[in-house]
Amino acid sequence: MHSDRRKKLTQGTLIGITAAIVAAALYSVGALQWVESKTWDWRARQFAAPGPATDHICTIIIDQSSLDDAEALFGLTWMWPREIYGAILAFCQRGGAKAVAFDMVFTEGSTSGVSDDESFGQAIANGLPCVAALPLTTRDDAGSDKWATNAASPFPQADLLFKRAPELLNHLTLKRASFPISQVTTSVSLLANVAAIPDTDSVFRRVSIGRVFDNHFVPSLGIAAYIAANPDVTITTTQNGIQIGEHDIPLNKQGQAILRFRGQSQTHLTLNATAILQSELRLREGGTPTIDPAILKDRYVLFGVTATGLMDLKPTPMGRTYPGVEVHATFLDNLLSDDFAKELPVSIVLLLTLFAGLIAGILGRHSNSWYQTTLGFIGLLAIPLLAGYAAYPLHIWFPVAPLGAASGLALLAAVIVNYAIEGHQKRFIKGAFKQYLSPIVIDKLLQDPDRLQLGGEEKTLSILFSDIQGFTSISEGLTPTELTSLLNTYLTAMTDIIHETGGTIDKYEGDAIIAFWNAPLDQSDHAERAVRAALTCQATLAEMRPELKRQYGSEIHVRIGVNTGAVVVGNMGSHQRFDYTFLGDAGNLAARLEGINKQFGTFLMTSEFTKAAISDIFPSRELSRVRVVGKALPVTVYEPFLPDDYSKRETELKAFDEALKLYYAGNFSVAMDQFQALADSDPTARIYAKRCAMLNEAPPAGWEGIWIMTEK
Repeated sequence: MHSDRRKKLTQGTLIGITAAIVAAALYSVGALQWVESKTWDWRARQFAAPGPATDHICTIIIDQSSLDDAEALFGLTWMWPREIYGAILAFCQRGGAKAVAFDMVFTEGSTSGVSDDESFGQAIANGLPCVAALPLTTRDDAGSDKWATNAASPFPQADLLFKRAPELLNHLTLKRASFPISQVTTSVSLLANVAAIPDTDSVFRRVSIGRVFDNHFVPSLGIAAYIAANPDVTITTTQNGIQIGEHDIPLNKQGQAILRFRGQSQTHLTLNATAILQSELRLREGGTPTIDPAILKDRYVLFGVTATGLMDLKPTPMGRTYPGVEVHATFLDNLLSDDFAKELPVSIVLLLTLFAGLIAGILGRHSNSWYQTTLGFIGLLAIPLLAGYAAYPLHIWFPVAPLGAASGLALLAAVIVNYAIEGHQKRFIKGAFKQYLSPIVIDKLLQDPDRLQLGGEEKTLSILFSDIQGFTSISEGLTPTELTSLLNTYLTAMTDIIHETGGTIDKYEGDAIIAFWNAPLDQSDHAERAVRAALTCQATLAEMRPELKRQYGSEIHVRIGVNTGAVVVGNMGSHQRFDYTFLGDAGNLAARLEGINKQFGTFLMTSEFTKAAISDIFPSRELSRVRVVGKALPVTVYEPFLPDDYSKRETELKAFDEALKLYYAGNFSVAMDQFQALADSDPTARIYAKRCAMLNEAPPAGWEGIWIMTEK
């Protein structure tokens, strides 16, 4: 047993290690990324909720409603004159916003002329801290390869900033830039990178901290808005990312931060650009605005375009059409709240994957049934999901896919190994024992084949012996074919009853059946089961008797003995051939009880030990105190009844009990008369009447009331 367990442990360990290696390899090449991404998106949606800084951010958008209203109210068509943006900047300044960041490109002059650009530039210069987009590219034929001399550059020495992360510097560096028109470039506080790179499935889950151009660090729009409002803030690189003032941003090797989205689009305060314009114009005229500028007090304002036709909608975990300006707003929100998600170190991911594979491999190898395997699949695949779910509020991207893959592969491999190694053994067990054990017992053996090793254990069993009365005479009157048919019919009916009560067929010996309860499975009510089986066998045979007589010419009666006691039970025999059987005096007594039924004219007899075990579940009458062949001590024996049968004979059986007490007391004459009164309907009473007559003629000395059996 221990050797088999060690073997399973070793095999499960090897399966787990192999599965973990395969899962880690698949994950490292990105083959599992689509699974991981989908589970992350689900987690992001489940936990999406406003954060500590959500109310500190506002987006002003040009959506389709803004375009329609602008045309209806002011006759403006796209593209809008830039003086419009100047008016919106004035409204933001009037409201006390901290900074305004444009997620828009101003690389070409206004269609309304230079004066329009100059007006816009003047509005920027005279207004709030302002950020504009700086398009960057790797193309050699676009823009400039030098930093514009009129552009503000708070971070002109990017090589020093990223001195501790040279690989990150190389990854962030781009060759060319298309600067905004001079009026904008000169006036803004910062130029920002607005480009974001989606994951391999085209979904935006991360935003880069920025880019490097001509050794100048160009922060992303969210960072730029924060720096514009806090110009004295310092930026330093850390072991795990970058620190901006007191805010840490964990980064991957590509310089990207993982976003924790706050909800669906417009979770942050969102204002219609045309409504802002209309409010500013009304305020200039001394009227009442449709939007109170105080709503922008101490807020960061991000300005962007969300109208479908203007193509700034991006797929994110929140949905397929999420405005790009809101992606940057989410980045700024995470920065202010210090709750960017961070990935687990690769070493920890590998260890967890190995652990998941080992657990799945070992448990899978020890699964002995389909439902255990099914529960294993459900449980072990659910654990990574639950761990990932629990880790999200802790700002951790817990890898679900590699752990799930390791568990799934290990379980699948274990199932295959189980079938290959144990399938033959299980099929053998089923074939060998299906005639002797109930299906429930066979299933238990399949779960624990070690029970079939040679050897036994001491255990209390309830044992049944049965034999057909006069079978030799019956068989002499039948052909071999008829005899076989009779036995098959009889044994099938009796075996079904024994199996239904959870009994184990020890063996058939011609017409005899030997069975027992409480092994190989524990049954606390084994005595009750055995007696119930015996009574049911007699009742069933009574129903079959007329048809059996019609077919085979004889009435079939069966004597049954049941005893409960300690024996050694297990697989007895050689390594080549063995039987699941028992050894012990308790079995011998059961066999003796079956035989001595004929001494009392009964067909079912149990010992005092079985009687004590079943208590009053089945009513019974005491038959005698007997000393069987080979035993020194007497045993009290009983005849049990089904409750309904006992009720029909209750008066008669109580009279028998009174007569038996007189017999025990040695009052043979009176006992004989009482037994004789019952003799016509009770063969046992008739036998006792004759015995009392003999004892009355020659009373024995030292009478103990014990009937000594001289035959087995």
